[in-house]
Amino acid sequence: MKITPTDIPAVLLIEPKRFGDHRGYFAETFKASALKGAGVDLDWVQDNESLSAAAGTVRGLHFQTPPSAQDKLVRCVQGALLDVAVDIRVGSPTYGRHVAFELSAENGHQLLVPAGFAHGFATLRPDTLVQYKVTNPYAPDCDAGIAWDDPALGIDWRVANGEAVLSEKDTKHPALADYASPFTYEA
Repeated sequence: MKITPTDIPAVLLIEPKRFGDHRGYFAETFKASALKGAGVDLDWVQDNESLSAAAGTVRGLHFQTPPSAQDKLVRCVQGALLDVAVDIRVGSPTYGRHVAFELSAENGHQLLVPAGFAHGFATLRPDTLVQYKVTNPYAPDCDAGIAWDDPALGIDWRVANGEAVLSEKDTKHPALADYASPFTYEA
């Protein structure tokens, strides 16, 4: 398992090694000891799954606030998506910046998105199936988000604004500049 810091070092790209033959492949998609060796020692409490029927579905940018903030380990098991993490930790040298990676069933890559980051994705193919681990269960009172299409974030979602398939909730989140983030950067 290859674990690589991204341009925002708190966000990690994880590439499980695949062992293939004429039948297909085998991979360890989660290995606590490998993550711990990379300095990530988290207690995962829940696995989530989402299926997006249409390409161009955007989910995000979501997060949970303290005391129920979540770290997420995201992977695509069918289809493909653009996975995005935005730093919303006040005082961070990368505050307001984002990283984006294509995750697909073919490449098997995963993204570790720590608490203090807004997370979202855009599906690149129909019937995209996403699975992710979280460190806290869903807490409706702590559910929050920022606008996926906030121009100040400069995210190229690979889907036109008028063509994105969105939930009603995702059309109402504020821009990052209009949100008082409860997260603070700790060096």
